[in-house]
Amino acid sequence: MHGTTLSHPALSSSRRGGFARWLGVVCLSVMLAACGGGGDDSSSSSSNGGSSGGSGGGSGGSSSTSSANAQPGSPNGTNAVPINVNSGVAGFVNIPNVSVTVCAPGSSVCQTIDNIQVDTASFGLRILGSAAQNVLGSLPNARASNGGQLAECAGFADGYTWGTVRTADVKIGTEVASGVPLQIIGDLDASAAPTGDNGCPSGSDENSIADIGANGILGIGTQTYDCGNGCVSTPLNAMYFSCTNGANCTGVAVPLAQQVTNPVAKFPVDNNGVIVQLPPVSDSGSASATGVLIFGIGTQSNNAVANVTKYGTDPYGDLNGTYKGKSYTTFFDTGSNGNFFQDSFPLCSGSTAFYCPTSSQSLSTTIKGTEGNSAVVPFLLANASTLTQGKNKFAFNSLGGQLGMASYFDFGLPFFFGRHVYVGYELPNNPAYVAF
Repeated sequence: MHGTTLSHPALSSSRRGGFARWLGVVCLSVMLAACGGGGDDSSSSSSNGGSSGGSGGGSGGSSSTSSANAQPGSPNGTNAVPINVNSGVAGFVNIPNVSVTVCAPGSSVCQTIDNIQVDTASFGLRILGSAAQNVLGSLPNARASNGGQLAECAGFADGYTWGTVRTADVKIGTEVASGVPLQIIGDLDASAAPTGDNGCPSGSDENSIADIGANGILGIGTQTYDCGNGCVSTPLNAMYFSCTNGANCTGVAVPLAQQVTNPVAKFPVDNNGVIVQLPPVSDSGSASATGVLIFGIGTQSNNAVANVTKYGTDPYGDLNGTYKGKSYTTFFDTGSNGNFFQDSFPLCSGSTAFYCPTSSQSLSTTIKGTEGNSAVVPFLLANASTLTQGKNKFAFNSLGGQLGMASYFDFGLPFFFGRHVYVGYELPNNPAYVAF
């Protein structure tokens, strides 16, 4: 998450992985810092009284040259809450944020924390300790099997988040997940993070707003647990640790019930997936965009499956894709602020990540789901330096850059503008899928 801030226009690149998956698959996010605010062009949710699924494409109404022109429904405050893409808490572009309320289990000791990034390619809630001071002391620490303090090192491509695992009741809208484990980022001394072959990955300890670009990360991808069965019997991937008084930390196996958990999967009813609805934005960017995050699929009147096609994925949300004749593992990730893929477009001056083509590009990728459904997905690529030079826009549908993992294609937040994107969870007799 920590990048190198350059001279104007300020391009800051960093890569955040979807949190460590036990089978070793990692997703990436790259953040582009655009300081300042203001501007007068913005996109927001329509007042159409709710969604019935909506179309992933369509025509008319938007200045976008892509085919994605669906409008979001209205948040009802129960199973549908606003998503805000704006300057946020750190001035990063394309960061979709929601508010999350965290409570001590079974109590009224609570704190509502704004600017929590929505991430459809990771699993579990992670909150900066500095953003949760009003409730932090009331959240009980999880204990490892040997009685030590349970901590986690969640790996990213350029570093990691390090902190304790605690238990909380998590409330979003009126949905409540009771007694779920979450990670508190940065509440342990950085020097306590284990190093070496069985320690945290290489890179820096990402433990501040400046590193993350938000007050926390809401991982609502296709899985319930951030490590899964692979961590139950062995300290896999050097992910979970038992610490003595915040130090002397050693790897430990962790049962599912104590692993950092996707809170949506623990809601009583609307727990089988989510729908991300964001409005179309101008191809030159918008100052802000307001959409809706809906919990549950086919469980309420506002989350019916309508006018979309399902594409089956593996358990972690990945499917097959083809770009310019080459095959890639493809995924859909609101936690990436651009579309990231391998190509020969020139990089922006001073950036190792973002593309700055000499002219805007209309591109496409073909995807194929596990059940055989396929689609050609169009997308735009514009010059990142040109887009951000005014420093007053924070929502872009055409940011892109190179991916450090050559066999992966990452559809980041630009893909979600103008679409209703369903993320269906892996459940018994119900394989994971994405639909739009």
